[in-house]
Amino acid sequence: MSSTVTETGTAATPGRVGSAVRQVGAGLGEAVLAAVVAVVVAGVGLFAFSLVQWPAFNSSNVTRALTTVGQVGAAVLLIAAIWLLRARKWPWVAKVLSWAGISTFVTVTLGMPLAATKLYLFGVSVDQEFRTEYLTRLTDSAALRDMTYVDLPPFYPAGWFWAGGRVANVLGMDGWEAFKPYAIGSLAVAAVLSLVLWSRLIRSDWAVAVTAATTAVAITWAAPEAYSAVIVMLLAPALVLAWGALHRPEAAGAERTAGGWGAVVGTGLFLGMAATFYTLHFLVAAFAVALMGLLAAWQAIRAQRAVNNPRGANTVAGADRPAWKAAVPPLLRLVAIAVIAGVIAAIVWLPYLLETLTTKLPGSGTALHYLPEAGAELPLPMVEFTLQGGLCLIGTIWLVLRAGSSRRAQALGIGVLAIYLWTLLSMVATAAGTTLLSFRLDAPLKVLLAAAGAFGFVEGARALYQAVNEPAVLKPVAATLAVLGALAFAQDIPHVLTPEIITAYTDTDGDGVRADKRPPSAVAHYREVDAALLAQTGRPRDQSVVLTADTSFLAFYPYFGFQALTSHYANPLADFPARAALIKDWSRLESSDELLSALAKSPWRAPDAFLFRRSGDNYTLRLARDVYPNDPNVERYQVAFPKTLFADPAFTTTDIGPFTLVTVRT
Repeated sequence: MSSTVTETGTAATPGRVGSAVRQVGAGLGEAVLAAVVAVVVAGVGLFAFSLVQWPAFNSSNVTRALTTVGQVGAAVLLIAAIWLLRARKWPWVAKVLSWAGISTFVTVTLGMPLAATKLYLFGVSVDQEFRTEYLTRLTDSAALRDMTYVDLPPFYPAGWFWAGGRVANVLGMDGWEAFKPYAIGSLAVAAVLSLVLWSRLIRSDWAVAVTAATTAVAITWAAPEAYSAVIVMLLAPALVLAWGALHRPEAAGAERTAGGWGAVVGTGLFLGMAATFYTLHFLVAAFAVALMGLLAAWQAIRAQRAVNNPRGANTVAGADRPAWKAAVPPLLRLVAIAVIAGVIAAIVWLPYLLETLTTKLPGSGTALHYLPEAGAELPLPMVEFTLQGGLCLIGTIWLVLRAGSSRRAQALGIGVLAIYLWTLLSMVATAAGTTLLSFRLDAPLKVLLAAAGAFGFVEGARALYQAVNEPAVLKPVAATLAVLGALAFAQDIPHVLTPEIITAYTDTDGDGVRADKRPPSAVAHYREVDAALLAQTGRPRDQSVVLTADTSFLAFYPYFGFQALTSHYANPLADFPARAALIKDWSRLESSDELLSALAKSPWRAPDAFLFRRSGDNYTLRLARDVYPNDPNVERYQVAFPKTLFADPAFTTTDIGPFTLVTVRT
């Protein structure tokens, strides 16, 4: 895709529109083919892994050993693809090999360590609980509904989870069970899409190498949040594409190109998808693109001023043009990007935004109330004494050295700058009682620096090769060092992810099984609870509201909840604090009649069932409240309901394991 344009070619003329359509169409066609290859590789790989009874990751090194073997196999495919591309032989074979290699790497690196469990990284613990709940909700129905609360549109972007629900439907799986194969498959697809995009922007052999580096880093640091990792993988090439769309200095012959409008469409598509997947990464990416637009406009004004005031005596064509008009084309492109992104984002955001127009929004949103130690300091991965730290250091040096001469360095550098600015703004926001969750930008930062590091290594090796009179031995030495470094980093990924992998084995899944073969937790009783609920209410699961502190029950079965896990994942429209206060008020009532009357007067749909724990003469709920700025930011507290509150025949009480299920007759 051309990165330059003449002054007369800034408008989207019919010829340019056609060229842009052809560029976007060709890119999308190749992306579809690459995605199909990735899906086949991931599907076949995960199915093959499931055919063997592997030992648990936390009690054996067998799956770790086989992961290394698979990574070596993926590296062989990628090396073969790079060799074919450099030799200019069988280009389509090289493309397919590169797609297969990068998707094999993702599948093996994540799928093999998790081969003996049905759960994904982090199991169904902490944040992964609400993600599983969301996927379960959208597997049950394709309608855009909140993960927990009935009759509310979703606040958290539904894009990744909605697609996952359709995958689960096709596979005939429950949402919780589809989470692992869908997460791994979506990451494999994201990796090949990143490769396709890089291949459209730079040399194909370089694209394979850069994608391999960024994919390895993204898998290491972003994979537990699979829906964010998809955006992280695509961020670096998307920023390069965006800079090509916005910064269009004059160049002869550019009139034969699309004038950057293909890149405008591509950038808009990326930002729109990001908005439907992960709000924070979308906002940071949009912030970076906005910075690009402003910088492009400023540079265009500077260039026009130079034309208007030439140093020599000769006048230059266009010298009578006002300098400020030069800023119009890049700003128009920026607006076009925003419009495209906004239209796509509206698919998932419009229902929530429309609801806020007709519903008073409680001032109870606490999604930004988290400040761990990582969010209180600037991330500086380039000074870490590790293999990754070295790559990031090379990338930092390359960004500085090539800032004035490389459009790739400019784009990646602006992305890095945007992350550091966002981090500083997040720290400043703490004075106002909130944050911008900058600690979650560690993975995008490392990926951008890894991309820069890959370019720095390649260009540095080439510069050294030319400086020492091009000895034949230097190329294989550089290639060997790159391969050894890549393998050393890759085989360490399961070690970095060990806590997340082990949790996938120690958590009890929806079948009531712990993958490490140890006794299951109380989750094993959920199936009996579900059967009792269906029998006693006589309604489908998605037509019942359950009040419980064991919210992992909602992650396995698509009942609606009266209250979310914590306020940080609660829909702001639900008014989490007011619901918490109401639950406490209910627990203080003195009779069944008072409780039934209070349930009937509830400002929200009252629970059709309660799922309690038992403690003496009480039924208990262990709830949570926000205690930001403390770290941890959540405090647990217990609410006890006297058993006598449920003595009326209107309530049906059933003891199941450690639980007591109370259903309300209507």
